[in-house]
Amino acid sequence: MPTDYSLIEIAEATNGEAVGQKEKRISGVAPFETADSSQITFAGGVKYLKRIEDSLAGAIFVPKGFKAPGKNLIGVSNPQLAFAKVVELYHPTVRPPSGISNLSSTGSDVRTGDGVFIGAFATVGNRVTIGSDSIIQNGVFIGDDVSIGDKAMIHPNVTIMNGCRIGNRVTIHPGTVIGSDGYGFVPDGGRYHKIPQIGIVQIDDDVEIGACNTIDRATFGRTWIQRGVKTDNLVHIAHNVVVGEDSVIVAQVGIAGSTKIGHHAILAGQAGISGHLTIGNHVTVGPMTGVGKSVSDGEVVSSGSPSMPHRTWLRVQRVIPALPEMKKKVTDLEKKLADLEKIIEAR
Repeated sequence: MPTDYSLIEIAEATNGEAVGQKEKRISGVAPFETADSSQITFAGGVKYLKRIEDSLAGAIFVPKGFKAPGKNLIGVSNPQLAFAKVVELYHPTVRPPSGISNLSSTGSDVRTGDGVFIGAFATVGNRVTIGSDSIIQNGVFIGDDVSIGDKAMIHPNVTIMNGCRIGNRVTIHPGTVIGSDGYGFVPDGGRYHKIPQIGIVQIDDDVEIGACNTIDRATFGRTWIQRGVKTDNLVHIAHNVVVGEDSVIVAQVGIAGSTKIGHHAILAGQAGISGHLTIGNHVTVGPMTGVGKSVSDGEVVSSGSPSMPHRTWLRVQRVIPALPEMKKKVTDLEKKLADLEKIIEAR
């Protein structure tokens, strides 16, 4: 595999149009601010396009049609996406050789496809199915009756509890727990009686789960993470939650039980979603927002608790600094009104 690529080779790999020294060799990738004459970077936004003359990069991804005489450019429809693909070109994923470590533990009736790797100290339960080219890293625990699709990457110290279903090309980062018990208890006098959690977690194809997530099994049925969902680190998804396709969930988000998140939703960092709600398609929930009621398709609900439409929140923020003066004026008006009432009564 070559250690460098020409400008025209990179353009062909990214469906771009090369402008400048098309045979120039590029040996690596770097951010816009630090890229040197042997590296490629990207300038996707106006902020960077304005500074492109100052860049020392050997080549730059830019939006199609953008011109900068004297610079080596590759025009593409999405510079950031093209750059991400080139990062993969220069830094491909290193796969361990297929095989099952002698230091792992596997139960009975375990079925594995071609090219599977199971690392040291991994524990695989009974009646588990692992698809072709999947990687089970060191220290992973997989319970009984779990199914994992093709080309999955399960990073070290992940726990996948009994009966859960993992799709194709799923990545689960270290320390995540899939299928822990949902939080279900019935009051019994002054104590609480546990409700058995007998459902599963289903994770569909092309999902990526961050580090130290906890995704609870359903009380009945399934907790369902649909195709293409991406979660950040430290996310909690409770029992019977459904997360729609291609939604993005950022760090420290918590979603309470039986809530349904639509497709292409964005839940920003530390947002908290109450239980038994419906969050619509293409909804954006701002950081640190507490959502206590359902949200319609396409709405943007902003920071704070309780949540509110973003435009309302902006108006509220403008009013807050004026509240002390407004309170003083209201107090003065109340005093004047009281004096006026006394005059009227005296007459």
